[in-house]
Amino acid sequence: MGSSDRARRAAKQQARARHAQRMANGADARSLDANGIAGRLWATANDYSYGQKHTAAAEAEYLADADDRQLGIAVAGVFHRALNFLWPSGWLPYDLVQVISRECDGFAVGFVTDVIAVDMSQHAEATLHERWRDQLRQIEARPWWPHDRQHFEQWLARHILSKQEGLEVAIVALATLMALPKLPLILPLPGSSSVADVLLGAGVDQKVLAKVRGLLAKAESTEFPEEAEALSAKAQELMSRHAFERALLDADEHVAQTASSRRVWLDTPYVGAKAQLVAAVAAANRSRGVVYEKLGFIALIGADLDLEITELLSTSLLLQATRAMVAAGAGVDTRSRTYRQSFLLAYAVRIGQRLRAAAEESDDHAADDRLLPVLADREKAVSELFEELHPATVKKSYTVGSAAGWQAGTAAADQADLGVTRPNLTPTR
Repeated sequence: MGSSDRARRAAKQQARARHAQRMANGADARSLDANGIAGRLWATANDYSYGQKHTAAAEAEYLADADDRQLGIAVAGVFHRALNFLWPSGWLPYDLVQVISRECDGFAVGFVTDVIAVDMSQHAEATLHERWRDQLRQIEARPWWPHDRQHFEQWLARHILSKQEGLEVAIVALATLMALPKLPLILPLPGSSSVADVLLGAGVDQKVLAKVRGLLAKAESTEFPEEAEALSAKAQELMSRHAFERALLDADEHVAQTASSRRVWLDTPYVGAKAQLVAAVAAANRSRGVVYEKLGFIALIGADLDLEITELLSTSLLLQATRAMVAAGAGVDTRSRTYRQSFLLAYAVRIGQRLRAAAEESDDHAADDRLLPVLADREKAVSELFEELHPATVKKSYTVGSAAGWQAGTAAADQADLGVTRPNLTPTR
């Protein structure tokens, strides 16, 4: 038995002992104040995270007799404590909702979204980074309950849950949050942002992005491949033209080039294979990626506009890849995990080859000498931020177990619409 296995076994034994001691104490839950309840909730969630799954239901049954007000204060307090650990550890609101949605039930997702809304309400909106505000809107984190009573009590009533049921949901959600690892800090903490932080990331025309998202949404909803390809091509053309104009403007105004990081969460299964596709698109757009396969996302590092293009094109290609994989056939082998992973890996490799070939054939960089210093500065900024955020990365290889899947994935990638046709970049002014 290795040292890590022994440590895990010892931790589980200690968790069982702590839980047995708490239950043996036999104190009446009605006599506990908020601090006492919070201590038990925290300890039980910790035990749950070490594999003592039965403790959640047992502790929830016990604490259901506690005073409503004290219980509400305690529940709010332990989640406030958890979030105060997670924000400096690099986690963002959308990240937490993604994790909870994968590990817990829908009740937990709604509950964690609410506690995030409570936590953010203590900060003036102007002190939240623009991307924090965007994520809060995306997860719909806003208070819906009157403040004359504790949130936990009103949340139970809204979802028609007993205190015991609600407490079990809260304990499991808290345990999930407590088990999360530290991530690189990619945005200013809530309460510490300023106008300068927003200006550093300026340059992406939100009107252009809105048009592009609208085109891609139509492409994803249509049942006609030709229409989808035309819409995707139009979206990419619009983004390419905007990227070119932005780079020339930066050159003329001697704007310092900066890089940022964002996370793209991927649907299960085949997270690793899907991440390879996103990484291929990122590389073609002067960006870099680091895969967090166990968590379910890929971290991207690049200039803001390049990251926008990467996200938009990746979304379209992932949709095309999934459709092509499902349409590959109805045989037993085509539905197997080995076939589908091989399909997606081949698709990612071939898309990367096509994107690199398109970049080599493009005359964008030669069209105007003013672009060269800007692109060199961007590459330097991306490399520096990558080394700062991810100083110790390890390359991972994937096994291709299905020749048929590989061949089908390659063929599908050859048919995929990359939308990388670029406009003539000779300045017209």
